[in-house]
Amino acid sequence: MRCLVIEDEADTARYICNGLEETGHTATLVRDGATGLDLAANERWDIIILDRMLPGGVDGLSIISTIRNLGKTTPVLILSALASLDERVRGLRGGGDDYLTKPFAFSELLARLEALLRRVSTNEDSRELCIADLRLDLRTRRAERAGKAIALQPREFRLLEYLVRHQGQVVTRTMLLESVWDYYFDPQTNVIDVQISRLRRKIDKDFFPQLLHTIRGIGYMISTDD
Repeated sequence: MRCLVIEDEADTARYICNGLEETGHTATLVRDGATGLDLAANERWDIIILDRMLPGGVDGLSIISTIRNLGKTTPVLILSALASLDERVRGLRGGGDDYLTKPFAFSELLARLEALLRRVSTNEDSRELCIADLRLDLRTRRAERAGKAIALQPREFRLLEYLVRHQGQVVTRTMLLESVWDYYFDPQTNVIDVQISRLRRKIDKDFFPQLLHTIRGIGYMISTDD
Protein backbone atom coordinates (compact mmCIF):
# COMPACT_ATOMS: atom_id res chain seq x y z
CA MET A 1 0.00 0.00 0.00
CA ARG A 2 1.49 3.33 -1.08
CA CYS A 3 0.33 5.99 1.35
CA LEU A 4 0.57 9.76 1.31
CA VAL A 5 0.55 11.09 4.87
CA ILE A 6 -0.23 14.81 5.18
CA GLU A 7 0.25 15.62 8.86
CA ASP A 8 2.00 18.55 10.52
CA GLU A 9 2.25 17.22 14.08
CA ALA A 10 5.69 15.61 14.35
CA ASP A 11 4.81 12.95 16.93
CA THR A 12 1.61 11.93 15.15
CA ALA A 13 3.36 11.83 11.77
CA ARG A 14 6.16 9.66 13.14
CA TYR A 15 3.65 7.35 14.85
CA ILE A 16 1.73 6.83 11.59
CA CYS A 17 4.71 6.43 9.28
CA ASN A 18 6.59 4.06 11.60
CA GLY A 19 3.47 1.93 11.99
CA LEU A 20 2.86 1.77 8.25
CA GLU A 21 6.43 0.84 7.46
CA GLU A 22 6.51 -1.81 10.19
CA THR A 23 3.43 -3.43 8.65
CA GLY A 24 5.01 -3.54 5.19
CA HIS A 25 3.58 -0.40 3.62
CA THR A 26 5.21 2.67 2.07
CA ALA A 27 4.61 6.08 3.62
CA THR A 28 5.50 9.46 2.12
CA LEU A 29 5.19 12.27 4.65
CA VAL A 30 4.56 15.97 4.05
CA ARG A 31 3.81 18.49 6.78
CA ASP A 32 2.14 21.40 5.05
CA GLY A 33 -0.99 21.82 2.99
CA ALA A 34 0.55 23.32 -0.15
CA THR A 35 3.08 20.51 -0.61
CA GLY A 36 0.45 17.94 0.30
CA LEU A 37 -1.90 19.27 -2.36
CA ASP A 38 0.84 19.15 -4.99
CA LEU A 39 1.65 15.50 -4.27
CA ALA A 40 -1.99 14.46 -3.91
CA ALA A 41 -2.90 16.06 -7.22
CA ASN A 42 0.09 15.03 -9.29
CA GLU A 43 1.07 11.53 -8.14
CA ARG A 44 -0.70 8.19 -7.79
CA TRP A 45 -1.44 6.89 -4.29
CA ASP A 46 -3.33 3.91 -2.94
CA ILE A 47 -4.62 6.00 -0.06
CA ILE A 48 -4.20 9.45 1.51
CA ILE A 49 -4.11 10.06 5.27
CA LEU A 50 -4.96 13.71 5.74
CA ASP A 51 -5.01 16.03 8.74
CA ARG A 52 -7.81 18.60 8.74
CA MET A 53 -5.79 21.54 10.06
CA LEU A 54 -2.56 22.23 8.20
CA PRO A 55 0.00 25.03 7.81
CA GLY A 56 0.87 26.40 4.39
CA GLY A 57 -2.38 28.19 3.57
CA VAL A 58 -4.20 25.05 2.39
CA ASP A 59 -6.33 23.02 4.79
CA GLY A 60 -7.38 19.39 4.53
CA LEU A 61 -10.83 20.01 3.11
CA SER A 62 -9.41 22.25 0.40
CA ILE A 63 -7.04 19.46 -0.63
CA ILE A 64 -9.93 16.99 -0.90
CA SER A 65 -12.07 19.43 -2.86
CA THR A 66 -9.28 20.12 -5.34
CA ILE A 67 -8.37 16.49 -6.06
CA ARG A 68 -12.04 15.49 -6.39
CA ASN A 69 -12.55 18.30 -8.91
CA LEU A 70 -9.60 16.85 -10.82
CA GLY A 71 -11.44 13.55 -11.03
CA LYS A 72 -9.20 11.69 -8.58
CA THR A 73 -11.00 9.01 -6.56
CA THR A 74 -8.11 8.11 -4.24
CA PRO A 75 -9.55 7.09 -0.84
CA VAL A 76 -8.95 9.74 1.82
CA LEU A 77 -8.93 9.08 5.56
CA ILE A 78 -9.32 12.34 7.46
CA LEU A 79 -7.55 12.75 10.80
CA SER A 80 -8.67 15.52 13.11
CA ALA A 81 -8.91 16.67 16.70
CA LEU A 82 -12.26 18.19 15.66
CA ALA A 83 -14.48 15.46 17.03
CA SER A 84 -17.98 16.96 16.98
CA LEU A 85 -20.71 15.37 14.89
CA ASP A 86 -20.98 18.48 12.71
CA GLU A 87 -17.27 18.41 11.92
CA ARG A 88 -17.30 14.70 11.08
CA VAL A 89 -20.27 15.19 8.78
CA ARG A 90 -18.58 18.18 7.17
CA GLY A 91 -15.46 16.15 6.47
CA LEU A 92 -17.35 13.26 4.93
CA ARG A 93 -19.61 15.47 2.86
CA GLY A 94 -16.53 17.39 1.75
CA GLY A 95 -15.24 14.31 -0.05
CA GLY A 96 -13.50 12.31 2.67
CA ASP A 97 -14.06 8.56 2.71
CA ASP A 98 -13.59 8.09 6.45
CA TYR A 99 -12.98 10.26 9.50
CA LEU A 100 -10.84 9.30 12.50
CA THR A 101 -10.55 11.56 15.53
CA LYS A 102 -7.36 12.14 17.50
CA PRO A 103 -6.02 10.54 19.62
CA PHE A 104 -6.31 7.14 17.97
CA ALA A 105 -4.77 3.68 18.11
CA PHE A 106 -2.67 2.65 15.14
CA SER A 107 -4.50 -0.68 14.97
CA GLU A 108 -7.76 1.18 14.31
CA LEU A 109 -6.12 3.43 11.74
CA LEU A 110 -4.74 0.41 9.88
CA ALA A 111 -8.09 -1.41 10.02
CA ARG A 112 -9.85 1.60 8.54
CA LEU A 113 -7.27 1.89 5.75
CA GLU A 114 -7.68 -1.78 4.90
CA ALA A 115 -11.47 -1.41 4.85
CA LEU A 116 -11.22 1.54 2.46
CA LEU A 117 -8.95 -0.41 0.12
CA ARG A 118 -11.30 -3.41 0.17
CA ARG A 119 -14.17 -1.13 -0.77
CA VAL A 120 -12.20 0.30 -3.71
CA SER A 121 -11.14 -3.18 -4.85
CA THR A 122 -14.72 -4.46 -4.73
CA ASN A 123 -16.03 -1.50 -6.69
CA GLU A 124 -13.35 -1.79 -9.35
CA ASP A 125 -13.73 -5.55 -9.77
CA SER A 126 -17.50 -5.86 -9.92
CA ARG A 127 -19.06 -2.62 -11.00
CA GLU A 128 -20.76 -2.21 -14.34
CA LEU A 129 -20.92 1.34 -15.64
CA CYS A 130 -23.94 2.47 -17.66
CA ILE A 131 -25.36 5.56 -19.30
CA ALA A 132 -28.42 5.37 -21.53
CA ASP A 133 -27.98 2.10 -23.48
CA LEU A 134 -24.17 2.16 -23.24
CA ARG A 135 -22.75 -0.48 -20.87
CA LEU A 136 -19.16 -1.06 -19.73
CA ASP A 137 -18.21 -4.32 -18.05
CA LEU A 138 -15.16 -3.50 -15.92
CA ARG A 139 -14.31 -7.16 -15.33
CA THR A 140 -14.10 -8.19 -18.97
CA ARG A 141 -13.21 -4.68 -20.26
CA ARG A 142 -15.97 -4.94 -22.88
CA ALA A 143 -18.40 -2.30 -24.07
CA GLU A 144 -21.73 -2.50 -25.82
CA ARG A 145 -24.44 -0.11 -26.91
CA ALA A 146 -28.06 -1.13 -27.47
CA GLY A 147 -26.87 -4.72 -27.06
CA LYS A 148 -24.29 -4.40 -29.83
CA ALA A 149 -20.65 -5.08 -28.93
CA ILE A 150 -18.24 -2.19 -29.49
CA ALA A 151 -14.61 -3.06 -30.26
CA LEU A 152 -12.35 -0.80 -28.22
CA GLN A 153 -8.60 -0.68 -27.87
CA PRO A 154 -7.36 -0.72 -24.23
CA ARG A 155 -6.65 3.01 -24.26
CA GLU A 156 -10.07 3.74 -25.76
CA PHE A 157 -11.73 1.68 -23.04
CA ARG A 158 -9.83 3.57 -20.32
CA LEU A 159 -10.83 6.87 -21.89
CA LEU A 160 -14.48 5.85 -22.12
CA GLU A 161 -14.45 4.45 -18.58
CA TYR A 162 -13.10 7.74 -17.22
CA LEU A 163 -15.72 9.75 -19.08
CA VAL A 164 -18.58 7.51 -17.96
CA ARG A 165 -17.38 7.57 -14.34
CA HIS A 166 -17.67 11.36 -14.59
CA GLN A 167 -20.87 11.43 -16.64
CA GLY A 168 -22.60 14.78 -16.55
CA GLN A 169 -19.33 16.52 -15.63
CA VAL A 170 -17.03 18.47 -17.92
CA VAL A 171 -13.55 16.93 -17.96
CA THR A 172 -10.61 18.91 -19.31
CA ARG A 173 -7.91 17.72 -21.67
CA THR A 174 -5.37 17.97 -18.85
CA MET A 175 -7.51 15.75 -16.61
CA LEU A 176 -7.72 13.13 -19.35
CA LEU A 177 -4.00 13.23 -20.10
CA GLU A 178 -3.09 12.80 -16.43
CA SER A 179 -5.69 10.13 -15.63
CA VAL A 180 -5.84 8.06 -18.84
CA TRP A 181 -2.34 8.44 -20.28
CA ASP A 182 -0.44 8.84 -16.97
CA TYR A 183 1.74 11.49 -18.56
CA TYR A 184 1.97 15.26 -18.46
CA PHE A 185 1.69 16.40 -22.05
CA ASP A 186 1.31 19.89 -23.35
CA PRO A 187 -2.48 20.47 -22.98
CA GLN A 188 -2.45 21.84 -26.53
CA THR A 189 -1.46 18.47 -28.01
CA ASN A 190 -4.09 16.94 -30.30
CA VAL A 191 -3.75 13.37 -28.97
CA ILE A 192 -6.97 13.82 -26.98
CA ASP A 193 -8.92 15.21 -29.93
CA VAL A 194 -7.83 12.31 -32.13
CA GLN A 195 -8.85 9.69 -29.57
CA ILE A 196 -12.16 11.42 -28.83
CA SER A 197 -12.96 11.52 -32.54
CA ARG A 198 -12.31 7.77 -32.87
CA LEU A 199 -14.31 7.02 -29.75
CA ARG A 200 -17.24 9.15 -30.91
CA ARG A 201 -17.43 7.22 -34.17
CA LYS A 202 -17.59 3.94 -32.27
CA ILE A 203 -20.13 4.80 -29.57
CA ASP A 204 -22.32 7.44 -31.23
CA LYS A 205 -22.45 6.65 -34.95
CA ASP A 206 -25.83 5.09 -35.81
CA PHE A 207 -27.03 5.43 -32.20
CA PHE A 208 -29.36 7.84 -30.45
CA PRO A 209 -29.02 9.90 -28.33
CA GLN A 210 -25.52 11.20 -28.96
CA LEU A 211 -23.56 10.78 -25.72
CA LEU A 212 -20.10 12.23 -26.26
CA HIS A 213 -20.08 16.03 -26.37
CA THR A 214 -17.33 18.58 -26.93
CA ILE A 215 -17.50 21.58 -24.60
CA ARG A 216 -15.76 24.16 -26.73
CA GLY A 217 -12.68 25.67 -25.14
CA ILE A 218 -12.94 23.49 -22.01
CA GLY A 219 -13.08 19.74 -22.66
CA TYR A 220 -15.57 16.91 -23.04
CA MET A 221 -18.60 15.40 -21.40
CA ILE A 222 -20.57 12.14 -21.53
CA SER A 223 -24.23 13.00 -21.13
CA THR A 224 -27.66 12.12 -22.48
CA ASP A 225 -28.42 15.84 -22.79
CA ASP A 226 -27.63 17.68 -26.02
